Amino acid sequence: MTTPTARKPSVLFVCVHNAGRSQMAAAFLTTLSDGAIEVRSAGSQPAEKVNPAAVEAMAELGIDMSSEIPKVLTTEAVKESDVVVTMGCGDECPYFPGKRYEDWVLEDPAGQGVDAVRPIRDEIKTRIENLIASLIPAAK
Repeated sequence: MTTPTARKPSVLFVCVHNAGRSQMAAAFLTTLSDGAIEVRSAGSQPAEKVNPAAVEAMAELGIDMSSEIPKVLTTEAVKESDVVVTMGCGDECPYFPGKRYEDWVLEDPAGQGVDAVRPIRDEIKTRIENLIASLIPAAK
C-alpha cells in the first residue's frame, strides 16, 4: 500500500520589478530547499531584465540567475501559492483569504552596484533559511 505524497509547499515572491529582491529570494529558495518547495516570483510592473548587480551578487555564492526573466504578477500565481512574500509592492498584490502573507521590508537594489546589493542578498538569504524552516520543519 502506497502512502500518498504530500503536495510540496509553494511560495511566491513579489516585488515591483521582479528584477532584484524577488529574483534573489526565488533563487535562494530554489537552491536551499533542494526542490522541496515550489518557487515562483513575479512583479507588479516587471522590468525588461534582471538587475545585473543582483545577478553578480548571487554568482558570488555560486547561484546563476543570468537566464532569469522578470515575470508579470498574475492572480493565478497568487492563488496557486501557499505563501506570498511581498517586497515593496504595496497594495498592488492581490489578497486571497487562507494564504499566508509576509511583507519583507528590504532595500531596493535597483540602480545600485554589487557592493550595495551584497547586504540585501545576505538579508534575503537569512529570511529564506527561516522560511524553509517554517515550511519544512525537518529541514536541516
